[in-house]
Amino acid sequence: MTFSFSWRKSRRLPTALLIALTFMLLVVLLSYLAPLITGINPLAMNPDVRLKPPSESHLLGTDMFGRDILARVLYGGQISLVIGLATAALATTIGTILGLVAGAGQLSDKILMRIMDGMMAIPGILLAIALATIFGGGVITVIVALAIPEVPGVARLARSLTLTLREQVFVEAARSYGAGPLRLLFKYILPNALAPIAVQATYICGVAILYEAYLSFVGVGVPPEQPSWGNIVAEGRSFALIAPYMILYPSVLIAVVVLAINLIGDGARDMLDPRFTLAD
Repeated sequence: MTFSFSWRKSRRLPTALLIALTFMLLVVLLSYLAPLITGINPLAMNPDVRLKPPSESHLLGTDMFGRDILARVLYGGQISLVIGLATAALATTIGTILGLVAGAGQLSDKILMRIMDGMMAIPGILLAIALATIFGGGVITVIVALAIPEVPGVARLARSLTLTLREQVFVEAARSYGAGPLRLLFKYILPNALAPIAVQATYICGVAILYEAYLSFVGVGVPPEQPSWGNIVAEGRSFALIAPYMILYPSVLIAVVVLAINLIGDGARDMLDPRFTLAD
């Protein structure tokens, strides 16, 4: 049982996946080229132009401190994207290791899976809020707080894949030739489990970007001095009636980015599934 990706398939990617990939590439470029695009400090305050609607000098308007919203949205993309990617990487790495260990033995399976079941009994966003409240705000704290609730899902997926793959012929053959448990797990089982785990990671990335906005909305997310899409929305909620553009642009961007990431995950699932074929 192996997962493969062919160049022939890549040349015939679904239109939705191509659009999603192009959009995400554009978002990344705009976020990290923000200093060249705007030339405006996202933290610079100018009370003379506070709460100004979109204009030629401020394309997306200004906030309650006179800060340029376009600059804040572009710079905020750097933080939000890092949180999404880092959360997915951390949760996937820890969850995969735990799932492999659980699937390798009965005792480890019983202990680890009961712990994972207990964690899954707590709603993920509530656990993230509790962790962020206990350890304080900050990018690293938010990443850890968002990653921990996602670990059980990855662990259960990795465990189920391990239980299935360890019964495959190629694993039995490696075992008969004297391959040890660690070699079986990391050389034969893990490579064949990476495709569905990678798809799960894209889902976690999108959820993390969305949940970061939730944390900022309740005041335990990224500090205001580090603009992110989430805290831009949180700051604008008090001015929703007189300056709705403050929350409109970052909110729409969050929604579209999460949708694009989910489309990429769906496309990756189809491309990496060995049963996926394209008509000639």
